[in-house]
Amino acid sequence: MTARPITLGLTGSIGMGKSTVAAMFADEGVPVFDADAAVHRLHGPAGRLVAAIEARFPDTTSARGVDRTLLAEAVFGNPTELEALEAIVHPAVAEERAAFLAEHAAAPLVVLDVPLLFETGGDAHVDKVVVVSAPADVQRARVLARPGMTAERFAAILAKQVPDAEKRARADFVIPTGGTIDDTRDAVRRLVACLLDAGGG
Repeated sequence: MTARPITLGLTGSIGMGKSTVAAMFADEGVPVFDADAAVHRLHGPAGRLVAAIEARFPDTTSARGVDRTLLAEAVFGNPTELEALEAIVHPAVAEERAAFLAEHAAAPLVVLDVPLLFETGGDAHVDKVVVVSAPADVQRARVLARPGMTAERFAAILAKQVPDAEKRARADFVIPTGGTIDDTRDAVRRLVACLLDAGGG
């Protein structure tokens, strides 16, 4: 029987510290697939989706690739346009993910960092799910400290995401990020050790 990696889906609502936790998994030597980074590559200068996006959404790209602000304005509040964009982006991200999994087929554990894991049904395609979570007041303070963020925009983003309580209820593991960085790193290390022990048993 050919062994394959345990695939751990990593997700969490905006401002919960998911990117920080993803970096901690990488620090522990676990290969991490970053879905957002894949989209940035696909949208960037010479990215392979730029032409398709320009054809469907004219004047949203330049020599620097896709202008995310203009593209967001083109699809905001319009489900039909958003579906058209997702039909371009999602298959390409799936191809990138498949290439990542092939590249790391010999690893005991891999992490798929997917912001909208539950929202897109991605949890059906991983072995286990870990949710990054912090208290609502900590989350709100982190997000509102971001440049250009407003309370209204934050509320709109939250409205599109599965609520944190539901994410935690559906997760196999929860990494709390409301404490210190060291606390969070310890939780990541314990989880990696637990999964590797389980995988080797």
